[in-house]
Amino acid sequence: MSDYRLSEDPSDLDMDRVVQWISTDAYWAKGRTREVVERSFANSVPVGVYTADMRQVAVARIVSDRATFIWFCDVYVDRDHRGRGLGALLATWATEWAERHGVKRLVLATLDAHRVYAKAGFVPVGHPERWMEIDTRPPFV
Repeated sequence: MSDYRLSEDPSDLDMDRVVQWISTDAYWAKGRTREVVERSFANSVPVGVYTADMRQVAVARIVSDRATFIWFCDVYVDRDHRGRGLGALLATWATEWAERHGVKRLVLATLDAHRVYAKAGFVPVGHPERWMEIDTRPPFV
């Protein structure tokens, strides 16, 4: 992992790349407008992963009240950098961020990366019968 570095500085984000990744390639967010992507990152705790020359190769964000709850979301790793542990690195960052802030509950949703997130300690939701949602997004394609 020494070839990469994490930054929590929002000014380091390459928003052109982030918008492209999230709105055109992320199954959960295809079609999001630039305005929505930018607003979502501006109102969250973002993290980027960068090469030595500061080229952004991954992104994620935390939505949190900074006291009781974290939703870890919009995790995206550039296709050319997948398989190098960056998803697990981002998940570990989220758990460490939670520890630093004393937040005890983290959640995320994934279609196919359960094993990646398990490396950082994530497990299936306990008591799923207690959880409810309202989801008015169009169905995933």
